[in-house]
Amino acid sequence: MTDRQHRPEPDGTSRPLYVTGLVGALWCIGIGLAVLTTVTLIGWIAAPRTTMGPGLPGVFRTAVNLWLVSHHAGISVPQGRIGLLPLGTLVLPGALLYRSGAWMIRAAGVPGRPRTGVLHVAVALAAPYAVLAGLLALAAASSSVSTPAWEALLGAFIVAVVSGGLGAARALVAARGPGVRSGLGALLKLLPERPRSLVIGVSGATAVLLASGAILVGASLAMHVPESTEVYDTLAPGIVGGILLLVVEVAFLPNAVIWGMAYAIGPGFSIGAGTGVSPSGIFLDSVPAFPPLAALPEAGPAPLISLLALAAPFVAGAVGGVLTVRAMPSATSEAAPLWGFVCGALTGVVAAFLSALAGGPLGGGRMATVGPSPWQVGMMAALEVGISAAIVAWLADRRAARRPAEPYPEPPSRRDTRKAAKAAKEGKEAKNVKEGKAGKGGKSRKTPVAPVLAAPVPEDAPAPERRERPAPPVRKPAPYTADPLEFEEAEPILAPRKAARPRGGRTPAPPRPEPTEDDPSHPEPEPEWTAEEEPIERAVREPEPRPRDVPSPRDDPERIENRGGAIYVLREDQD
Repeated sequence: MTDRQHRPEPDGTSRPLYVTGLVGALWCIGIGLAVLTTVTLIGWIAAPRTTMGPGLPGVFRTAVNLWLVSHHAGISVPQGRIGLLPLGTLVLPGALLYRSGAWMIRAAGVPGRPRTGVLHVAVALAAPYAVLAGLLALAAASSSVSTPAWEALLGAFIVAVVSGGLGAARALVAARGPGVRSGLGALLKLLPERPRSLVIGVSGATAVLLASGAILVGASLAMHVPESTEVYDTLAPGIVGGILLLVVEVAFLPNAVIWGMAYAIGPGFSIGAGTGVSPSGIFLDSVPAFPPLAALPEAGPAPLISLLALAAPFVAGAVGGVLTVRAMPSATSEAAPLWGFVCGALTGVVAAFLSALAGGPLGGGRMATVGPSPWQVGMMAALEVGISAAIVAWLADRRAARRPAEPYPEPPSRRDTRKAAKAAKEGKEAKNVKEGKAGKGGKSRKTPVAPVLAAPVPEDAPAPERRERPAPPVRKPAPYTADPLEFEEAEPILAPRKAARPRGGRTPAPPRPEPTEDDPSHPEPEPEWTAEEEPIERAVREPEPRPRDVPSPRDDPERIENRGGAIYVLREDQD
């Protein structure tokens, strides 16, 4: 199935991809505006009528502006521009677009090329979504509050591409095989191996940086609870206003976490022109009356305990370097530090992007600069995270290269193989008996023994080492018994003969005198022959056998004898 072919509908027709994207975009915009209009109506009822404009048209414009703010589109007011927007509001359109991207994969069909198919689905959803966002920005514009159409178009397109693409990747991976729990995990499965390792390393390093920022913000809020309560009492929002204020505080919580991350990296952040909150010192002026801002430290030197956060970028680099090397498809050797530094540089780019989203102007004048500086945070993060990631990636690669290869499993012995074959045979016979089939000889057997299967042995596996059996214990002779027999070592073949050992403790006989020609009483001694010549010479020198004594012939050469009823005629041979 190609990218442009889709699954046919139940009625036999096929729905084009961009028509499906338009339907998904309308569905997301409709649900998002419905939720925000409900919240705006509650605030309109509780707050003074002049705050949101006269009548229901003012409520609708406010709801549309809030929906555009949730896509990080700035608002222009007579006092200036408001670009410090809550990042928590991205959850609503992001969740809707995520579900819409997954629905488009299920409705239009699974593409043949997963990567290009996910991109096509994301663009098909983002294009009509961005166009509708620009039209809504033009429709909700007024003389007091307006949103630039190009910001609404760009912000909506980016949010739709990212969220819809993650949802499409999640649904695509789930349709092709075992599902994953997140869109990022599904996207990692679709990426090539080398970019996947970098994405894994950057994600790990960014997660460590954000975790350090969250710890700083949480600790500061816990230490400044009385100050926050005092600011809340000064505002006196009431019950409904208190709930709406709590919603706004939760929406700005991601911004505070990114500000804490910028503090841990080093540059810190500012609350207006001429101010700064960083490890080098705290310089503050008048602060807006907002409860979370009461958690800022007092002007002067930075708290000593907060300086521990400066180790976060180096820890993030270590985590990113290890994850990058482990996710690499092959050994990198000398290139490991380079890939580690690339991971750190990309982490710096992500930190700069997050800093740009978390900050922005809050009107004109002194509050035109609020939040961290993107280029300072990005540069410092790239250097700190990149250097530590390069060093740790090099060490991790060397450690992986020194790790010994896993040995082959020990092959089974012949005894184990015979036992396994015997157990398998007994199990088969028992199975035949259980099914009603007679075994050998029509006899049934007992309950089978579970067969022990031998592990497969690879062809290039080394030969098994022969195990030496332990030597049997040596039995000591009992007391008052004779010593065990001792045997002489056998003589080798073709070796010269040894002299006979005397037996019984007898003294050896004196040597025989040498015979002489004049003394015939002493026979001539036999010559000594070698083992090869002895049989031949002995056969030549042995005298002929003497004829045996033959009895004298009898008078009756023939006689008849009766033996057991049989008559035998016995004749005697004269020879």
